[in-house]
Amino acid sequence: MKRQNLLFWLVAIVCLAACQKHSPAPPSPFFDQADQMARPAINTVFIGAPDKDKFNQITPSKMAAAFGSEMKASLLALNPGYTTNLLGLTADQFIGVVSTDVLGVSTTGPTTFYDGTHVLTGRALADDVIDVELTLIFGGPNGAANPGLTSDHVNGNDVAFLPNFPYLAQPH
Repeated sequence: MKRQNLLFWLVAIVCLAACQKHSPAPPSPFFDQADQMARPAINTVFIGAPDKDKFNQITPSKMAAAFGSEMKASLLALNPGYTTNLLGLTADQFIGVVSTDVLGVSTTGPTTFYDGTHVLTGRALADDVIDVELTLIFGGPNGAANPGLTSDHVNGNDVAFLPNFPYLAQPH
């Protein structure tokens, strides 16, 4: 009988120890990442470090009013000789286009960032977005000014796109 009592109490102690309420775990921090990247590198190039998080969190319809002046100052600091770009846009017009980081999509024509004819009608995977942006910033009215600054010289992927969704090759 003593042995049964001992076993009973041992099981009871283990159960009580396991069932004891512990103080709740401290709440883990909540992270919410927002990154405006409809037009890659625009935030990176035109928005100063102290304002990047604000830019990434603001409603796109408010971006031009909040950041247009800063973006124009950055454009003119990068290219003091800027007059118009390949699209015929003045500094104010160009910043007006890129300051609202929303990617329009054409439902009736080609989807492309820029193909020589169609401009910002979406973005295809193979579009060389950085070269287009560099040309619009540094290329001048005919796209040929500052040839050393209008390309990153990365002219394709190292792995072909897949023919079906998700289209991108596995990371390596």
